[in-house]
Amino acid sequence: MLVPNGTAYVVTGLLLVLLLAGAYVSDRFATVPNLLNVHQQATGLALVALGQTLAILTGGIDLSVGSLISVTATLTSGLSDNPYGGWTSAIVLVLVLSLVVGLANGFLVLWLRVHPLIVTLGMGAVLQGAILYYSSGPAGNVPDGFDSIAYGRYAGVPVAATLVVLLYLAVSYFMRNFRLGRYVYMVGDDEYAATLSGLPRARVILFVYVFSALCAGLTGIYLAAQFGSGQPYLGANYTLASITPVVVGGTVLSGGRGGVIGTLIGVYLLSLLNNLINFAGIPSHYQLIVQGAAIIVAVSLNLQRKRGAA
Repeated sequence: MLVPNGTAYVVTGLLLVLLLAGAYVSDRFATVPNLLNVHQQATGLALVALGQTLAILTGGIDLSVGSLISVTATLTSGLSDNPYGGWTSAIVLVLVLSLVVGLANGFLVLWLRVHPLIVTLGMGAVLQGAILYYSSGPAGNVPDGFDSIAYGRYAGVPVAATLVVLLYLAVSYFMRNFRLGRYVYMVGDDEYAATLSGLPRARVILFVYVFSALCAGLTGIYLAAQFGSGQPYLGANYTLASITPVVVGGTVLSGGRGGVIGTLIGVYLLSLLNNLINFAGIPSHYQLIVQGAAIIVAVSLNLQRKRGAA
């Protein structure tokens, strides 16, 4: 099931409420330039949340994404000035590393037969320790022009943010119309029944954790371009942040129900909310409080909906 009944409409309605509230707080909030800035600022969260959605749809979760973002961002900037290919070789290296991390997560989930929360939490600790060994602070600087990855615009519209939206649409189409995409829902809905029916569960698990890791790797590259360098704790907040729009967008943590379009709407809801907090002059640490509260409320509503349906 792509999105629980009514969830997308509720979240879209909240988006409209935020727009009205923001217009009341500041006459600059609901303007096209500010909304385009929100569109751009949502890019990193949207990327990592896309991969997280697929992991959660299988009934799992990927808690290694924050550390992997830190690793890929730090290595992207730290290796961009090397004489053997510069930033192009750095990007290839971090994407290959992300692929390896995703495969390792998937294989360990299958081999150890423990909940992905434990596997990915441990992987995150390994990655965080490794990048601190590599660098205890900001590493290197990205070359001139590299920031166009984050800030490039065409006709005033952020290019990277728009490409991410198109990626969401492509993944949504894939989940609806391709067998592997439907298998993701079937594994999350009833893993035991899916296995008995001969569904290739191992392939599905490897696919979602590789995809999640690649999304985290792309997020790290994007953040390195955005900030001009990477540092070992750059992705620290993204572990929680990547889960929030998934559950707010209607995907249930038990798996099998939800979809990436709901996640995208959740990303923009949270990005607009953070933007409104900034316009209202509220300290930024309240954003973390809002994210935590949003998870609690969204999970509670999904549980109540599930009990009501039963």
